[in-house]
Amino acid sequence: MSFLQLIIAELKAILADKTIVITVFGGVLFYSILYPLPYLNQVPTEQQLVVVDHDHSSLSRQLIRHADANAKIQVIAKVGSIDEAKKWIESGRAHGLLVIPADFRRDLLLGRGVTLSYGGDASYFLIYSAVAEGLISTGLDAGKSMQRLGLLAQGSGAQAADQSLNVVKLNSIPAFNPSLGYTPYIVPGLFLLILHQTLLIGTSILGASQWKETGYWRQVSPLKLVCGRMVAFMGIYTLLTSYYVGYCYYWYDVSLQASFGTVALLLLPFLLATTAAGIAFSCLFTRRDLPTQVLLLISMPILFVSGFVWPTALIPESVVAVSQIFPAVPGIMAMLELNQMGASWQSIMPQWLQLWAMTAFYFALAYVGAKARLTAHLKADVHQSELTP
Repeated sequence: MSFLQLIIAELKAILADKTIVITVFGGVLFYSILYPLPYLNQVPTEQQLVVVDHDHSSLSRQLIRHADANAKIQVIAKVGSIDEAKKWIESGRAHGLLVIPADFRRDLLLGRGVTLSYGGDASYFLIYSAVAEGLISTGLDAGKSMQRLGLLAQGSGAQAADQSLNVVKLNSIPAFNPSLGYTPYIVPGLFLLILHQTLLIGTSILGASQWKETGYWRQVSPLKLVCGRMVAFMGIYTLLTSYYVGYCYYWYDVSLQASFGTVALLLLPFLLATTAAGIAFSCLFTRRDLPTQVLLLISMPILFVSGFVWPTALIPESVVAVSQIFPAVPGIMAMLELNQMGASWQSIMPQWLQLWAMTAFYFALAYVGAKARLTAHLKADVHQSELTP
């Protein structure tokens, strides 16, 4: 069997296996819609807020109007007590509360400090952050307004009062996430993890289902089989990776800082290392259902140790060291630095070289594993034929 015939046979075996087709093609297409779906709204706004007003003054009502005008929050009700406000939050009708203390107006006019109390549903971090940010902004604006009135009462001019209150002007420009949304932050790393896991599962299922059977894989050498399988899966995942990094990045408005050539140069060893790792991993199993179960269990740990969801500084060093055996970990970090943060090629060179080293290492393991499997079953066939009368 020639090498081209082997590649064609591998592609036929992949496309004829419904489990692999669903995992590889169905998984990649399905997850490209499912995972980004919860984050399409990007930044939470207009979060429902209830107010407990113990002052009932003109200034407290003005503060409530300013809070309602804030883009982050929406005042939906005034309640009489904090306990009643908590019931609104517990029932899901509101996500936060603002408590205006008694004598709010009097203390402000006398120049005394006033404490505004606020809280929110911390079950959803982004919602709580939106409520807190909106109320802090409203409180600061109210404080500046009262300070301006005080300066005017002391005889300062309007222009001088405004200058004294706005000594520092903040011009915040996001460097790596212009929309300040969650989708451009989470999607790039998550897509690489999906490619990594589906590729590992697909190659593992194919190998685990073939080792005990007779077929074309018995007619070639272990080296030729490993090379042919890698070429077949690389052809498929080149198209799937182009769909993720090309179309999906554009559709979800993910920032692109690197050129096509540098991204392709980075993803080449990532896909090669993952394919070789999947073939090597398949040599550990002869049941086609086990690779999926094992690899799905390690999906979440890989997600957290890759560094874009949870800071690696807060993860034990031993866990971070062990995680380096998975191609997804250096691949995701290098991709984020290069494509989302605009880093230079020199800065991701250590991860790139690590991926090439992993390619060589897993290729050697795949060759040894495939040779051991084919040799063992060849001996078993010979022994069985000797026993047959």
